[in-house]
Amino acid sequence: MTSTSERARAIWHALEPIHAVTYFSRECRHGMKDLGLPGFWMGYFASRAAPMGRVSAGTVEAVFYNFAPTMVAANVPSVWDHAEPEQVLAARSEAAACVLRNISSEADEVAERLAEPLRTVVEAAPTSGRPLFAANARAAVPTDPVEALWQLTTTLREHRGDGHNIALASAGIDGLSAHVLARAQLDLPVEMLRDNRGWTAEEWTAAAERLTALGLMSDDGLTAEGAELKRHIEAHTDELAMPAWRVLPDWQITEVESDLRRLAAPVIYSETIPYPNPMGLPRLEV
Repeated sequence: MTSTSERARAIWHALEPIHAVTYFSRECRHGMKDLGLPGFWMGYFASRAAPMGRVSAGTVEAVFYNFAPTMVAANVPSVWDHAEPEQVLAARSEAAACVLRNISSEADEVAERLAEPLRTVVEAAPTSGRPLFAANARAAVPTDPVEALWQLTTTLREHRGDGHNIALASAGIDGLSAHVLARAQLDLPVEMLRDNRGWTAEEWTAAAERLTALGLMSDDGLTAEGAELKRHIEAHTDELAMPAWRVLPDWQITEVESDLRRLAAPVIYSETIPYPNPMGLPRLEV
């Protein structure tokens, strides 16, 4: 029998590649550039924050959770001098749909089947304590079916992301420490996590020293206590993610996951998403 954690993780593995084209595809990067947003990171912060409106650096720092304050401040709120949130919302879903259609001939067919169940999950999930999910859930769903699919998967991805932040905060782990622990567990290149989130080498080293002093890390990686803390955080994230899906019967959750995988598979085969990646997303077995 599949556990709650296994089910929630399987859904995430199927859903995340569909959402993640917005970070890595040429079309999505150009979509932000065409709005006048200079550089990848200005486009990233604009695209992800746009559902919340013209928010401040402090809001983005808190909600995104794991970026260095200096990196956020370098992009927000100046990002809104280049494009309005409404423009960004339209551009991001249009570009993502273009990518998905180019990658998969089944994109429209899958979008049609998933429209009703994904809307049902989004509408039933509580928004309390989940700012990015709430903002995406309140955004208008595009009329184009594949744009709508991308928006719904993004909304549910942010639901899980908000829950992960809740799990981290309740465990006393800040955003930088979360990356240091992830790097120790997954053996990712330190630059992939540190530099992509704007932390300095000195800040990274200081965080590693704090975690070592707490008995969570050693020179060899995670200690047993650190590994157990990571397992607890991931299990807590899964536990917070899965109830939203329980509005659907088990058989329909299975069908939804299967359809998500049908679209995720060609995304993965296309190599649009790099592996390893800063999200810590493993390659879906397809």
